[in-house]
Amino acid sequence: MGGEWGQSDICPESSQEWTIQVGQDLLDMDLGAITKYSALHAKPNGLILQYGTAGFRTKAEHLDHVMFRMGLLAVLRSKQTKSTIGVMVTASHNPEEDNGVKLVDPLGEMLAPSWEEHATCLANAEEQDMQRVLIDISEKEAVNLQQDAFVVIGRDTRPSSEKLSQSVIDGVTVLGGQFHDYGLLTTPQLHYMVYCRNTGGRYGKATIEGYYQKLSKAFVELTKQASCSGDEYRSLKVDCANGIGALKLREMEHYFSQGLSVQLFNDGSKGKLNHLCGADFVKSHQKPPQGMEIKSNERCCSFDGDADRIVYYYHDADGHFHLIDGDKIATLISSFLKELLVEIGESLNIGVVQTAYANGSSTRYLEEVMKVPVYCTKTGVKHLHHKAQEFDIGVYFEANGHGTALFSTAVEMKIKQSAQLEDKKRKAAKMLENIIDLFNQAAGDAISDMLVIEAILALKGLTVQQWDALYTDLPNRQLKVQVADRRVISTTNAERQAVTPPGLQEAINDLVKKYKLSRAFVRPSGTEDVVRVYAEADSQESADHLAHEVSLAVFQLAGGIGERPQPGF
Repeated sequence: MGGEWGQSDICPESSQEWTIQVGQDLLDMDLGAITKYSALHAKPNGLILQYGTAGFRTKAEHLDHVMFRMGLLAVLRSKQTKSTIGVMVTASHNPEEDNGVKLVDPLGEMLAPSWEEHATCLANAEEQDMQRVLIDISEKEAVNLQQDAFVVIGRDTRPSSEKLSQSVIDGVTVLGGQFHDYGLLTTPQLHYMVYCRNTGGRYGKATIEGYYQKLSKAFVELTKQASCSGDEYRSLKVDCANGIGALKLREMEHYFSQGLSVQLFNDGSKGKLNHLCGADFVKSHQKPPQGMEIKSNERCCSFDGDADRIVYYYHDADGHFHLIDGDKIATLISSFLKELLVEIGESLNIGVVQTAYANGSSTRYLEEVMKVPVYCTKTGVKHLHHKAQEFDIGVYFEANGHGTALFSTAVEMKIKQSAQLEDKKRKAAKMLENIIDLFNQAAGDAISDMLVIEAILALKGLTVQQWDALYTDLPNRQLKVQVADRRVISTTNAERQAVTPPGLQEAINDLVKKYKLSRAFVRPSGTEDVVRVYAEADSQESADHLAHEVSLAVFQLAGGIGERPQPGF
């Protein structure tokens, strides 16, 4: 739908004429219908919500009006960009009774920051102010209301999602937008659909079969080249968090079964979504999910509730649990890509993007052993994605397992050409061509990342233990300190240094000096009045001590409330 649309070419003569025109266009759009429908999706009194990195998220019963209004907003954004826009109904790794919604921009990326503000404004507008807010947004963004609009919608498996996505559709249709409802999808699959539709199919076919076929074909091609695939039938245990990932992986598995056998656990048939399972649970509790028996040295992984995060893990021969998080995934992927580039003889610039939460050992290994440059950004996928776009090949992962790799158009062209050549470089170029197809470049995608990891392990003949042994994580500890107002803390240098309150950074510097291989930082939470503390050092005992001492400094200098932080975990 959006492939052939260019950028907006509207240039209003004067703002006053423009306002009159917008007002007239909105009247044409039947304000009566908007008002009537809006009353059917009434906003609860006094409810204020903020559009954050993950869109809106709260208890499902408070979201009906937000869904309707995001349908309206998606139409305006579609008209403004002359592209297809996505709306995803999900609350990812939150409990089952929550829900949420986020908009997907034309290239499958997250909503532009100025439109996040419009989303917040529209969601919180009182009933009588709705028309004014819609006119304001249309004016500010020079939206041509005569332009066609097309919106695609997806939802996760929560009991509330079907009804809420119907409210989105009400919002889209009342503003005269066209839509396609994909029904049940993982979040990254919706990002993929939006990207396909706005590149005229150049990125892929915007159907669920198109997604399965593109990824599976690349995966099967890659695993055919693995020397060990013949004698060792590869299998993997997958914890699907009782979410949408189970449905989609089940639909997809026969496409790639010759390269990999997957056993699904927490597939939604009996357990609750994200309850005692899923990537977030495994990462934060450092233990396997309920409902999965693990034998020693078996490869296992967990998706989160909407299948945009993945972590791996295994039990060693002594029964100890080992987590392989986003840092180690990024290391495996970027090392492999670097090796392929060396074989092809292309001097392309590859960069790994991390946040301050990345383990110091991973940064050291990448920079010193693999000679891959590492960059640090603020926490939040949009910051990582944006930075990764600056390289020929940009790999980004958060420690929580959300990430992907991005390849510039120039790289894709170069690799396609090399793959046609009849020489020793051809094999490596062909591998890289398939790896590019296997990544979902629109967003972090648990299914895609799982297949990339499985292909690399097969091609390199690595066991899960050998992968884990690339480097040893420095022991670390994360804590939360309750404060009266989290805004008293401001940071710089990708959140690694505190600017305010005065004296806090100096106190942290002095504490860090007491421990070997140590570092610590604090940052305000994006969602609640707490300050998050991170510390790492050469031993768990030192990391715990350092985290506790930094917590005390935060409590004293940043207006801590409640009980003073206590030592011991």
